[in-house]
Amino acid sequence: MFLENSINRENNRGWIEVICGSMFSGKTEELIRRLKRAKIARQKVEIFKPHIDVRYSDVEVVSHDENSILSTPVSTAANILLLCTDVEVVGIDEAQFFDNGLIEVCNILANRGIRVLVAGLDIDYLGRPFGPIPGLMATAEYVTKVHAICVKCGNLAHHSHRFGEGSKLVQLGETDSYEPLCRKCFNREMEKQK
Repeated sequence: MFLENSINRENNRGWIEVICGSMFSGKTEELIRRLKRAKIARQKVEIFKPHIDVRYSDVEVVSHDENSILSTPVSTAANILLLCTDVEVVGIDEAQFFDNGLIEVCNILANRGIRVLVAGLDIDYLGRPFGPIPGLMATAEYVTKVHAICVKCGNLAHHSHRFGEGSKLVQLGETDSYEPLCRKCFNREMEKQK
């Protein structure tokens, strides 16, 4: 494990941390925990989320457990660069909703000596790599994969199964339309839908 709140001010080195997994796995909870610890360490922190994520709040990153932290909603990854001045830590939630430009943005920030924490779904509801997360995982120094519990069998869940209406890739929802499933149960549900 790494020292999550250390910053090498002398050498001004940054890095990227990715927190990924299925829905209901605690990604946002872990992101908020790390960001709050950075604030306790008196580091200058900026937090961003996609402007389309208004499930719990327009301006806060909120976990399913109702923990929250103030954030800035942005419409594109490029806007993050414009809003990051005099900062040591940048947090980005629901990163799968950003364009692939987020990979370059995160690398630019890390190259400036900023610690970048990114949370998001690594695979979509069909089990395919989702948005910029796979590219971020490849370029990040640290990757934390978190798991939910499969609601069908109780094993570790890796998939976010959508059982509600709609076939759009980006469809905001909660327990009303998504459930965490393990590989076996996910494959069984996908077979039923064929």
